Amino acid sequence: MRIASIMTKRVVTVQMDDTLRSINAIFCSAKFNHLLVLEDGELVGIISDRDLLKATSPFLGTAAERPQDASRWERKAHQIMTRDLITTHPHASIKDAVELLLRNSISCLPVLTEEGHVEGIVTWKDLIRTYMGLQGEATLECCNCGTIL
Repeated sequence: MRIASIMTKRVVTVQMDDTLRSINAIFCSAKFNHLLVLEDGELVGIISDRDLLKATSPFLGTAAERPQDASRWERKAHQIMTRDLITTHPHASIKDAVELLLRNSISCLPVLTEEGHVEGIVTWKDLIRTYMGLQGEATLECCNCGTIL
């Protein structure tokens, strides 16, 4: 089985100078955990929801919020993104993708064409969902919102 058959083709991208405020709004409105960062149409980084969490203050929106906490929202994507990307291609095997994720302790792989254009993304959830399907197991639904996990 190949990555092309399980990858998510709908990816959301941001630009290098997008603010953390706008990135947070994207994460809040969508049900995914990774944003790809593009510059002139080329993939240059990735931001996970965990990256955003680490870059913001736990005091935001609380009575303890300080001016310096709120100013963190104005930081830019390029200031928190991961630059050393590990990617895969649509024709890679699922086994190869699993090995890359485990060897590098990462949670997703951007999927690029031979020309380097973003074609999709594959996450550990995609791989587990595929494994469950191959085992004949039913898919799991989130108990809170019914989202297929």
